[in-house]
Amino acid sequence: MANHKSAHKRNRQTISRTEVNRNNLAQMRTGLKKMRAAIDSADAKAAEELLPSTASIVDCSVRKGVLTKNKAARVKSRLTRKVNELRKAAAAS
Repeated sequence: MANHKSAHKRNRQTISRTEVNRNNLAQMRTGLKKMRAAIDSADAKAAEELLPSTASIVDCSVRKGVLTKNKAARVKSRLTRKVNELRKAAAAS
């Protein structure tokens, strides 16, 4: 337990920042989960509509420090590739 005034303040700051970071991470995970659900259901139209908003959420996560820039690029690339595959499959059938 903290014994100094500055240590008490540090604890309060840590608690509030942890809350903010947890909310940012949850928002990103929810967006990715919705996107992956659309891809798994092979719904090309829904996946195409969700792609820009999901990419935006991932970019926002980079700005907020949840993800690194390279991981965000990798996630967006993989999602885009899967959506393109769905689009081609839908056009072929």
